[in-house]
Parts: sequence; structure tokens; C-alpha cells
Amino acid sequence: MSLKHSYTLLAPLYDLIVNGPTAGMRRNSLRRLTGATDQTILVSGIGTGLDIPDLPAGPAYIGVDLTTAMLRRAQRRLRQRNDIQLHCGDVMYLPYADEQFDVILMHLILAVVPEPERALREAARVVRPGGRILVLDKFLRHGERAPVRRVLNNVIRHIATRTDVVLEPLLAQCPQLQLIEEIRLAPGGWFHQIELRKTE
Repeated sequence: MSLKHSYTLLAPLYDLIVNGPTAGMRRNSLRRLTGATDQTILVSGIGTGLDIPDLPAGPAYIGVDLTTAMLRRAQRRLRQRNDIQLHCGDVMYLPYADEQFDVILMHLILAVVPEPERALREAARVVRPGGRILVLDKFLRHGERAPVRRVLNNVIRHIATRTDVVLEPLLAQCPQLQLIEEIRLAPGGWFHQIELRKTE
């Protein structure tokens, strides 16, 4: 099943499944946008727009997602906002020029796409030198065996998300990105809040 097809089917249930367990983590991650007034921010994989109510006013936002069913739900959250544009596009092949954005927000997307290294390379391409990539997602620790998560991945990656993504190999393919901060979050440190900066 393709990612687009599976998330078209999941769209009506997505908020119910994802919002509760991740709401606090997402809000905390979005606090890193404080002071980003007058910047242009790409929300890569905006999905149903769960983050929209907590995006601080001031910046100009573009949200991109592969699935029109998800974007239709995100559109409903824009009634009180005129600072967010929604685009249909693939985060692994972003439809934007090089060095166009000040910040890229990647919440719960690197562990979803089939090729997370490509999605991160694309984010690195479209962010300006000195710009930030803010990530919130689940990662295995480097060298962690995690046999249950790896076996689970064989099934669940075809439906909704991957459970075997390791950050370090992704960063190795993006030498222009510097790891500024990595915080492991509960439960069990599986979710990581990460800040990257483009150095060149």
C-alpha cells in the first residue's frame, strides 16, 4: 500500500490516534518558534494540521503534505488564520527552490516516509544557510537492538509509520547540517526533539 493511499484511509482517524499521545510534545517543540517573527517557515508533512492552533503568529507559514484528504482537514483549522498556505506535495521531492525557508518544521514525518534520508536532504536543500530544521519524531538510539520495534516495523511501515529509523545515518547524508540539540522524551526516550542548523 502506498503512503498516499494509506494516509487517505487514515485521515478520518488520524487526529483521534495521534493527537492525545503527542499533543504535549508537539506544543513544547513549537515553543522553539518563539521570536521567529518575519521568518518564512515550512511545515513539512503538515497532515491534518494538528500543529496549526499552536503555531505562533508572526512568521509566514507554508504547509505541505502528500495527501489531499489530510490537507482538507488541515484547511478546516485555518478559519482564524491568514498566515498559512497549504500545498500538496511530496516531502521527499519538495516543490520549492533552494534556500527558500528560514525554518523547516518536521513533526512526525521522518519516521513516516519510505526514505527519511531523502526527506531530510530535501529539508536541508530548501532551508537557508544559518536556518534551522526542527524535528520531533521517534528514533532508535544508535546501536540499539530493539528487536520488537524492528519486527513491528516489517508490518506497520506499510500502513502508517516506521519504527526502525536511526538519526545518525540520516545526519551522515547531510554534512551541511549541524546537530544543535537532541532531547529524548518520554515514553522511554523513543521520541526525540531535535534542532539542526544549516552551516553552509
